[in-house]
Amino acid sequence: MKLTKFLRLLTNYTITLVLSVILCFSSFPVQSSQAEPIGELAQTPINITPDSFVAEAVTRTGPAVVRIDTETVVSRQIDPFFDDPFFQDFFGQQFRPPQQQRITGQGSGFIIDNTGIILTNAHVVNSADKVTVTLKDGRTFNGQVKGTDEITDLAVVAISPQGQTLPVAPLGDSTNLKVGDWAIAVGNPVGLDNTVTLGIISTIGRSAAKAGIPDKRLDFIQTDAAINPGNSGGPLLNSKGEVIGINTAIRADAMGIGFAIPINKAKTLEKILASGQKVPHPYIGVQMINITPEIARENNRNPNSPMMVAEVEGILVVQVVANSPAERARIRRGDVIVGVNGQTVKDGTDLQKIVETVGINSTLKVKLYRGDRLLELTVKTEQMQGVS
Repeated sequence: MKLTKFLRLLTNYTITLVLSVILCFSSFPVQSSQAEPIGELAQTPINITPDSFVAEAVTRTGPAVVRIDTETVVSRQIDPFFDDPFFQDFFGQQFRPPQQQRITGQGSGFIIDNTGIILTNAHVVNSADKVTVTLKDGRTFNGQVKGTDEITDLAVVAISPQGQTLPVAPLGDSTNLKVGDWAIAVGNPVGLDNTVTLGIISTIGRSAAKAGIPDKRLDFIQTDAAINPGNSGGPLLNSKGEVIGINTAIRADAMGIGFAIPINKAKTLEKILASGQKVPHPYIGVQMINITPEIARENNRNPNSPMMVAEVEGILVVQVVANSPAERARIRRGDVIVGVNGQTVKDGTDLQKIVETVGINSTLKVKLYRGDRLLELTVKTEQMQGVS
């Protein structure tokens, strides 16, 4: 009896085990052959290429990026002590310090024309007595500075290829940029030739004033692609290898913030600079800050305030440049500009753009508050002083 019960249980266990094994192994082909794809991911092919877009972009434009070495001779004033006959008799002429000193510099640039036209920054070649251009392939040429403009920090240098073929950088369109687009900086930072860094476009239209570069008058491309000393004048590329900007500045108090001149701005000034002409920069001659009613009210409540200002939103004139259009128009320190040519202005950048748009020798109707009085003065724009 016990043996019969034992055999029955053993038979049941054996049948269960066999069925489990059959079901387990028979399920695999069903899942692999009849399973439905999950969304679009399973239907999208993955293309993997050995070269990245960065490598392709640099291959396209890198040969046209050049190193620019400069040499400037600076005269030094000699201390009268060294001209004393006693000193010369005792120490001799060999201890007389040199009256001239040679200062060297280095930057980057890129060739935009097969005749040898190169774009770079003005601060790279300003006042240089000697300019040497070195291509990526090792060829060197004497460079001639055709024109510089400190206000936009642009310069044109020319080399003579003498029948040699020169690589040319393709120029893109900086008006089509979007925040988040790829940005590739190419140049020769800190003496390290042919260096490439990668980042994105972090801001478009960053005014020079807000970028902390008040002596310039343009809107920058802001990028987090690493820009270091020596990158100045080199190209900022898009993912296609087209030049979209000219690397020009970094913020000393920040990391990952660099600025480039939009290439479309350079396109408009390249022929002017190449011909040695003066770039027009209209101005009226005021130093200014933005002001709000709250700031003005706080200023007026301060018994030590140097001036009382209108409690309105506008542009406070903090200084009037001597012998400027603003001075001749009788604009004064403490005036608050609220409108120009019928347009309301609340930011100094707005006023600067209006002046740039109207050009030189144009008349502006400036509406301003002087204390509690509302005045309208006429200002005629002129070429900015000291711009060559």
